[in-house]
Amino acid sequence: MVCQDYKNDKALEEAAIRSVLVVDDSRLQRRILTASLKRWGYVIHEAKTGAEALEFCKTSSPDLIISDWIMPGIDGLEFCREFRSLQRESYGYFILLTSKSDKADIASGLDAGADDFLTKPVNSAELRARISAGDRILRMERELNEKNRLIKSTLDELQTLYDALDSDLLEARKLQQSLVSERYRDFGPAEVSLILRSSGHVGGDLVGTYPISDNRIGLYGIDVSGHGISSALMTARLAGYLSPSPEQNIAMRKTEDGLFVPRRPCETIAALNQLILNELETEHYFTLLLADVDLSTGRVVFAQAGHPCPALQTANGQVEMKGTGGLPVGLIDGAEYEDTELIMSAGDRLMIHSDGVTECADPKGKILDDAGLSEMLIALRQAKGVSCLESLIWRMSDYAGGKNFADDVSAILLEFKTA
Repeated sequence: MVCQDYKNDKALEEAAIRSVLVVDDSRLQRRILTASLKRWGYVIHEAKTGAEALEFCKTSSPDLIISDWIMPGIDGLEFCREFRSLQRESYGYFILLTSKSDKADIASGLDAGADDFLTKPVNSAELRARISAGDRILRMERELNEKNRLIKSTLDELQTLYDALDSDLLEARKLQQSLVSERYRDFGPAEVSLILRSSGHVGGDLVGTYPISDNRIGLYGIDVSGHGISSALMTARLAGYLSPSPEQNIAMRKTEDGLFVPRRPCETIAALNQLILNELETEHYFTLLLADVDLSTGRVVFAQAGHPCPALQTANGQVEMKGTGGLPVGLIDGAEYEDTELIMSAGDRLMIHSDGVTECADPKGKILDDAGLSEMLIALRQAKGVSCLESLIWRMSDYAGGKNFADDVSAILLEFKTA
């Protein structure tokens, strides 16, 4: 007997239904029901009218309601409707006691919100079975609510993490943009303009300049594989290797007498390739165009490492792509690179750009390519400096159908002034 009582207590402890409200205008009927319910260990509350039961439910939340259908004043059907309109944290199971067996009456009860029916006189075994069925439903409902609560809690935590990450990425974007410290600079005989647009918060493109001597400057365009945080970190590292400080710039070497002289662009890229492969543990590779510009003569010597061929636009507006290509940096040990030389005259300009420009696609998937870029530069031959680059971005956006660019976009515009 003790063992059986323990089992009953254990079952009740795990049950979803613990408190029961019995509503019936018949005192005898209430006593019959409560006798069985108390024997099974439930906490019982009684109400003799629908109005009294409704007031009780406004301040308490019984797990199960067993209500007679036919009662004076508010009957069981109306009470059920009012009960369903109350705000509750959890679902309440509702059983209607009735002598009605007509299908239309049963449908009315279900429409009012009843979950189950018991026919009078109530059979104890059937009552226990109906309660067990309701208990299973409430357990599933509460388990679902708990899972939803955990999901919401997890989503809230993820949202907090996302907001923090988004804030960090916005700051990272500002820092990456700050690597391009000057968007425009007048070097006297020539002007240099730069633009950098990442497809996400941060990207793998970088453009920049560094001094070589009083009349020579270095230009570089970099495109690291990928578009995320690791790519952005790689660009920051590479910016250090091409620093304005000659002591830190891999493109400069120190002579025995303590002077810094430039390496040939092809030598610099080869040295950078070995440095990446030997010293940096990374799966990233990158394309690079490195140029040595003599401002006094217009002589430009550049080397490519997988970067798109730069566009040379002469003073008469014609555009020609220069260069031979080359292997990306960080892929093949001992890769060799070659220099390309050209002479720029007054009114000529050279654009060094990433593949995000030429691979810009229209809504049908057709890429802009070199021919499309040439057409845009010819159309923009009267635009100068940063205005030209901004106008190019606008035309690319129109070409892409107003969509965001799929890749990072960066460019340098070197313009020799007219006489």
